[in-house]
Amino acid sequence: MIEKQSDNEEKNVSEEDNINEDSSSIKVENSEDKELIEESNQKINAEDLKNTISNNDARLQQLEEEHETLKSQYVRIAADFDNFRKRQSRDQDDLKIQLVSKALTAILPIVDNFERARQQLKPESEEAQTLHRSYQGLYKQLVEVLKQQGVAPMRVVGQQFDPNLHEAVLREPSDEFNEDIITEELQRGYHLEGKVLRHALVKVSMGPGKQNSQEPEEKDKVEEDIDSENTISEDN
Repeated sequence: MIEKQSDNEEKNVSEEDNINEDSSSIKVENSEDKELIEESNQKINAEDLKNTISNNDARLQQLEEEHETLKSQYVRIAADFDNFRKRQSRDQDDLKIQLVSKALTAILPIVDNFERARQQLKPESEEAQTLHRSYQGLYKQLVEVLKQQGVAPMRVVGQQFDPNLHEAVLREPSDEFNEDIITEELQRGYHLEGKVLRHALVKVSMGPGKQNSQEPEEKDKVEEDIDSENTISEDN
C-alpha cells in the first residue's frame, strides 16, 4: 500500500514537471510572438505615419492654393467694388452738374440783360438814382447766388483764342494785338466748377499789317500783267 502511494507521488511530480516545462515553452513562444506582433505593429504604425504626413502635406498644399485663389478673387472683387463706387460717385457728380448747368444756363441771359441795362442806364434825377441803386442791389444778389453755385466768369480779352473755351464771331486786323489774340468780348462766357458752362463770344485779331502785307503782292502781280501786255503789243 505504501509502495503504491509513493508511485503515485512520483507520477504526480513527473506530471507537474512536464506541465511546468510545457508552460515555460508556451511562455517563450508567446513572448516571441508578442515581439513579432509589436515589430509588425511598429512597421505598420511607421507606414501609417508616413502616409498621414504625405496626405497632410498634399492637403496643406491644396489649402494654400485655395487660399491664394480666394485671396486673388477677394482682391479683384474689392478693386471692382472700389471702381464701381468711384464710377457711381462720378456719375452722380456729373448728373448734378448737368442739372445745375441746365438751370443756370437759363439764368445767364437774365444776367446779360442786367449788365446791358447797367451800361445803358445813366440816372440823373434822384428818383432815377434810387431806382438804379435798387437795380444794382438785385444784380449783386444774382451774381452772389451764381458764385455760391460755383459759377465764375471768363476773362478773355488779351488771351489766346481757345476753341474749347471761346467762339469766334469776328476776325479783324489789329495793330495792338498779335494773331489769334482776343480783342473784344461780345458775350461773356462762364465756368462751372472748372467746366465750361457757356462759351464766350469773342472778336479775334488777325495780327498787325495783314492787309498791308497783301497789297504789295497784288501790286507786283498787276505790274507783271501790265509788262506782259506791253511785251505782247510790242511783238505785234
